[in-house]
This record gives sequence, C-alpha cells and structure tokens, in this order.
Amino acid sequence: MADSLLTRPWVSPTPLWEAPISEVLNARAGAQLSGAWKLLLLGDGSPTRHLHLLSGTPITIDLIAMGPELVPGGSTTLPDAAQARPPAEVAELVPPLLRRQVWLRCNGQALAWAESWWNQAEAEMYLRDRQQPIWLSLTSERAELFREVDGLAQVNADWLEQGFAAKGPFWSRHYRFFRQGRELTVIREVFSPALERWLGASHHDADLHKVS
Repeated sequence: MADSLLTRPWVSPTPLWEAPISEVLNARAGAQLSGAWKLLLLGDGSPTRHLHLLSGTPITIDLIAMGPELVPGGSTTLPDAAQARPPAEVAELVPPLLRRQVWLRCNGQALAWAESWWNQAEAEMYLRDRQQPIWLSLTSERAELFREVDGLAQVNADWLEQGFAAKGPFWSRHYRFFRQGRELTVIREVFSPALERWLGASHHDADLHKVS
C-alpha cells in the first residue's frame, strides 16, 4: 500500500464518557438512549446497511488516510503528536498494524466517521477496493462473520464538528469482527446528529448531549 493514500491518520476523537465494557457486553449499557439509537449503536447489524436503509441512498466512502499504527514495543512512522489511544481490543491483533480512517457520506453529507485497525497483510487481502465499505469487502464471497460490540462512548473533536456541521459531543461505539473464531479487525464509529432526522432524538428526554 505504498502510495499517496498511505498517509498519517488523524488523531482519534477525545472520549468524554465511556460505558463499562461489562455493561456493553451484557446489554445493560445505553439506558439513556432512545430505542432506535440503542439498536444502531449496540446492535450487531451493518451500519452502512442501516444508513442506506434510513437515507434511501447508497453510502459512499471518503477515504481520509491509511497508515501504519504504533504497537507497544514496536516502531512507527507516525510522530508522537499523531498517536491516538486505540480500543484495548486492538492489542489482540497481530502486528504490524495498519489504521484506516473514512467518512461515510450520503449525497455528500457526512453521516458517520470511522477508523479501523488491521494486521497489514490482512488489510492488503480484504481492503483492495478502498472506496468500498468494509462490510461489503468482508462479505463479497458470502463468508460468515461475527460482530461483537465492545464499547459505547460520547466523543468530541473540532474536526468532527466541522465534518458533521453540528456541535458535539457525538455518540460512538467500537466493535470487532471475527472470522472462524479469530479476531479480524477492530472498528470505531462516530455518528452524526443528522441521523435524528430518521431516528428521532438520541435521548428519551430529548437532551441530545446529556451524559449519565
């Protein structure tokens, strides 16, 4: 992947609140979420498929960057200022690692931002079409996958507010894909408040940014 797209990934957004992983795994997280948002954030369905169904328009991928990721005890081409705190599950991937960051757009509007971590060799295998959603890349041969949602959070960043044209914080989650019992990738997603057009307010009390 040594081309113009092998560039430095952006720093990940800052988490303002995170649910305990035990609550996420036991389906007790997200009590403050409305039902529709809880299904989007904690369900095991494909977000690109959900966004397509909600908007009625295919989701396009705007690739931001793909680049090598720092691993404990290893080396990287990224300066310290560009390092981000990855989900703990990233440590289970076999290095050397690659990180990919994208916008998910509908008619040009950013509905979500996502980053994913991969073993570099597996990224070469599964991400040949870099403008294609990961779900389509992984299921192109109808191979069986298992998705486990591991994290729920609210995050913020100036560049997210600019990209979504909305004030934060924003709802985020991260999850893993497994194939034949082996961890394949870790994915973190952040969703735009524009989804309230179809899903309604994210909170029962319509306080969109209240964290409990």
